[in-house]
Amino acid sequence: MEQRRQGRWAEGVLVERLAGGDDAALADLYDRYAGFVYGLANRMLMNRQAAEDVTQEVFVALWENPARFEPGRGTLRGFLGTMTHRRAVDLIRREDARRRRESRAPADAAPAQDLAETAARTDTSGRVRNALALLPEAQRRALELAYFQGHTYRQVADVLGIPEGTAKSRLRLGLQRVAEILRPELSDRWA
Repeated sequence: MEQRRQGRWAEGVLVERLAGGDDAALADLYDRYAGFVYGLANRMLMNRQAAEDVTQEVFVALWENPARFEPGRGTLRGFLGTMTHRRAVDLIRREDARRRRESRAPADAAPAQDLAETAARTDTSGRVRNALALLPEAQRRALELAYFQGHTYRQVADVLGIPEGTAKSRLRLGLQRVAEILRPELSDRWA
């Protein structure tokens, strides 16, 4: 308990330094949390460039408005994870909206690159859905609510009628399991 309090105090000090315009504080925060933020974004988006963009957006947002983090409400890691999740979901929604707009546009001959991109996305989506089908029902349902319907973990807990901690655990375990299932395929794809 004391170690957790000290950790939150240290996070609070870093954020205070950041609010004071200390560039080194941003570097310290980035060194400490960039791997976590990037990893979460990459698992959600399955696209390295998009994950890098989301990671940059998260740290820029923290730099521009460090007061949004309230140490009394949780850990900085949790706060950054929530920001990452929201930005990744927003990106997914924007891409879906773009695809819907394009599908309503007049059907011109699509360039081969667009067809290849669409095929790759469809293939990836199918593999993710197949991986989800292998999960226990509770984890699968939590992931579907969070990542396909855009619910926060609190909303997932409300919809499923479970405690927030249980919702977080189901999401984390489900993501880990999906990553394990997809890992051989993804490493081949990005190699």
